[in-house]
Amino acid sequence: MNDLQTKQVAADLSVLRVALARLRRQTRFWIWVEGISLLSFVIALSFWSSLLIDWFLEPPWQVRVVMWLIVCGFGLWIVMTKLYGRLVASLDDAQLALMVERSHPDFHDSLSTSVELFGSKYADVSDALLARTIHHATGHLASIRSATIFRLRHLMFLSAVAMIALVTVFGLVISRRDTAHLWMSRMVWLTSEPWPRRVQLKVSGFTKGVRVVARGSDVEVLVSATSRDRLPEVVDLRLREQGKTGQGWRIERMGTRGSPTHQGQVFGYVLKNVRASLDLEIRGGDARLSPLRLDVVDGPELESLSIDVVLPEYLGGRTQPAAASRVIPAPEGSTVKVICHSTKALTAASLAVIEDGGLEKVLAQFSLDARNQEALASDALDLQVEELPRSISAGLNNVEGEKTVAVHFIDVHGLTNREPITFVISAIPDDSPKFDLQLRGISTAVTPSATIPITGRISDDHGLTEASVVLGITPPEKRSSGEMLETNYPIQRLQSGVSMIEFPKSNPESVSLATLQVMVGSALSLRAEGVDNCELPGGPNRASGDAWMLDVITPEAMQAMLEAREVILRRRYESVIADLSQSRDQFATEESTRDNLLVAVARLGESAGRSAGETAEICAAFFQIKEELENNGLLTAEVDKRLIEQIAKPLQTLADIPLPELQAQCRRTDEQVVNRDRILRKVDDVLMQMRALLAMMMELESFNEVIDKLRGVIRSQEEIRVDTIEQQKKQAREALEGL
Repeated sequence: MNDLQTKQVAADLSVLRVALARLRRQTRFWIWVEGISLLSFVIALSFWSSLLIDWFLEPPWQVRVVMWLIVCGFGLWIVMTKLYGRLVASLDDAQLALMVERSHPDFHDSLSTSVELFGSKYADVSDALLARTIHHATGHLASIRSATIFRLRHLMFLSAVAMIALVTVFGLVISRRDTAHLWMSRMVWLTSEPWPRRVQLKVSGFTKGVRVVARGSDVEVLVSATSRDRLPEVVDLRLREQGKTGQGWRIERMGTRGSPTHQGQVFGYVLKNVRASLDLEIRGGDARLSPLRLDVVDGPELESLSIDVVLPEYLGGRTQPAAASRVIPAPEGSTVKVICHSTKALTAASLAVIEDGGLEKVLAQFSLDARNQEALASDALDLQVEELPRSISAGLNNVEGEKTVAVHFIDVHGLTNREPITFVISAIPDDSPKFDLQLRGISTAVTPSATIPITGRISDDHGLTEASVVLGITPPEKRSSGEMLETNYPIQRLQSGVSMIEFPKSNPESVSLATLQVMVGSALSLRAEGVDNCELPGGPNRASGDAWMLDVITPEAMQAMLEAREVILRRRYESVIADLSQSRDQFATEESTRDNLLVAVARLGESAGRSAGETAEICAAFFQIKEELENNGLLTAEVDKRLIEQIAKPLQTLADIPLPELQAQCRRTDEQVVNRDRILRKVDDVLMQMRALLAMMMELESFNEVIDKLRGVIRSQEEIRVDTIEQQKKQAREALEGL
């Protein structure tokens, strides 16, 4: 290559380098234009999208923070990829040449070839060919169009869009400063100030978006809707259980409460039996209320009930604990001290008695003052929850009847017990003395010289001060009119204040008629009376037991009555022997088959048991006759021997030994073999003893008949003697009158 060609090549290369340097500057400029336009558009788009999303949804601050993170992440990606990454990349001549040739095919790769081959040591490259290629590239530099290389129309459109977007943002900021300020407050400072709406919703019962309710209660959510023009027709309540963010929202339509007024329309919905905390959101028209939270906690309940009963002075005045129950008994006139303990700390409580008509008479109450209540509502209460009271106490003085006590608790959340805690204090009136008495050895009649024994007990729930036996006597001539003269016999063995006095059989309380000179034919009334030590306003309780009515008869009539009873007992004893004898004969004549014998022996055993029981009753009746004779002063040694030694004790022996043994032998009979002969020998032996005793009773009865006839002869002689004396007196009066 000559000098002229060398100079020409150098001039062409200088022109190429200048053109490429200018292209490099243009490229960096348009990188800045595109990156800033994209960033501006993203900023404007983020502003408008966040404004719309926040206006429509009003998401919580956590969601707004996520939105900011997304916008900042996307903006950082633009800066790093569209600006920083391109600007720091090296734009050498070869890359610029290729960029030009992609949009200008007229170069026919001459520009990139010139840049690549010039100055390289390629032995096989012709200098003339290289000079011609460089000259060809230089000749087409004038045809390079920047709009084609940088897609100028696309960049201008992008810049215009970004500019318009920014202008709309600035236009909103200038024209609607309140909107821009609220967007800044919510999106930048993350406040919860709501957007102004055409419709305004206001929910009652929520403090700072939170409402605390008792677990298991029915919660009514009330929303007041107002509007600048038209009220919403529909208000929806959206809810889901707290902590279950993946769970979908449940939508409930809220119903109207009443008719619309100038103050707006009230909508409501009742959540039944709320058991878990809920996230809520209310939507109506263009208004939104969120986030709302319904926190479910356990309400205050009765943890324990402490009751002390202070007895009245007449019962000792001591203090005794009472078991906690729905009905708490206490003696009438007592003072009942009640302490109710709550399961939670309380801000207010009351303890009242429910009067007639449902009115409550407050016995005790307390409540935090207004300052502490406000501090508690604002979560700024200096008083620790542990220091709040958890119980309330009161006393009921001089309890009477039944008192229903109602307890109300209010905890730190303002929750009260779902239903009043109620229990009844039932006053137990002081009972009158009680009587459990019997006449021992006395039937329906007595002789004038009888002694009337009384056995049993007199008791009172809290103590006796007086006890006596009242004897009423109605003479024969006044029985038709019913006039009665009563005599009071105090019971000397009573000690004041004791709750029971007992008269055992070995030491009964006795009333003697011998000193009263009671006439035959009189009627007696006998009863016990007692007075307790009650000191209530009504005074002590006085009561009397059942009255016993007795006739006063002659000793002869008493003996005749008891002898007639002996005859009845003997005949009853005869029927016992006959029943056992009949069972014996049936057993003796029964067929010898095993089944028939088993039935017969069982029947015989039942008859033996029945005979033993009736014989024991007959024996007791003879002892009763002996006691009645003794109480009426008619028992002699001979009669005692006849009744007890010769009749009662042998009867008792029969009832205790032979008859039970016979019954036991019938029960122990082997089911396979029934020894008929052995059983017959045993029953015959028992019947022989019973018949021997019956013969003795009949002999004694014959003796009694002789005595009775002798008693009749004596009565006849006495009547003749009395008639003779009366006749003599009459004759004497007639003789005197004839003088």
